[in-house]
Amino acid sequence: MKFAFRLAASAALLLAAAPATAQQMSDSHEFLEAVRKGDGTKVNQFLSNSSLRLINTKDRGTGEGAIHIVTKRRDQLYLRVLLQQDDVNKNLQDRDGDTALLIAADQGWSEGVSILLKYGANPNTPNSAGQTPLIRAVLSHHEEVVRQLVKANADPDRADYQTGMSARDYAKRESRYPAIAKLIADAPKGGAAAGAAGPKG
Repeated sequence: MKFAFRLAASAALLLAAAPATAQQMSDSHEFLEAVRKGDGTKVNQFLSNSSLRLINTKDRGTGEGAIHIVTKRRDQLYLRVLLQQDDVNKNLQDRDGDTALLIAADQGWSEGVSILLKYGANPNTPNSAGQTPLIRAVLSHHEEVVRQLVKANADPDRADYQTGMSARDYAKRESRYPAIAKLIADAPKGGAAAGAAGPKG
């Protein structure tokens, strides 16, 4: 009898929790859809409801959060709004380990890089392949972004996992881009102040 009672009680608890979980998933989906569509009214409604805490929610397929979505579309306004939220993870990683800063660096979006660095994004957070924003900026030949990241203490000597090469190694190899090669060559080993890089997370 005791076992049957416990079983019934457990089933009741699971049934009670299911609608709440489904609602959370629905809210997460709707929030990300509102961000994708640029629906400011809905986005503000979700962000203003502190009980939902959706700012760092991720797409179940891509692992993208709102911060990735707005960075990919180079949306300065939405990016600033998201970064001003108290509990935002500035270094949120998608399915591939990419952060918003890495995406902005890859795009050569210097305004986005500047905004993310200003709000404390870590210039040394690698993705799943070990690529850092600086490595991606060098490989994408974005001189201004390389300059910004070096100034923000990005580590030019941190190697990726696939080739074992660092931003400094890649820059030496890219002889067609002497300005980038010089920026990286002049960067101190380990970054200007390796311990002063932004927060990890």
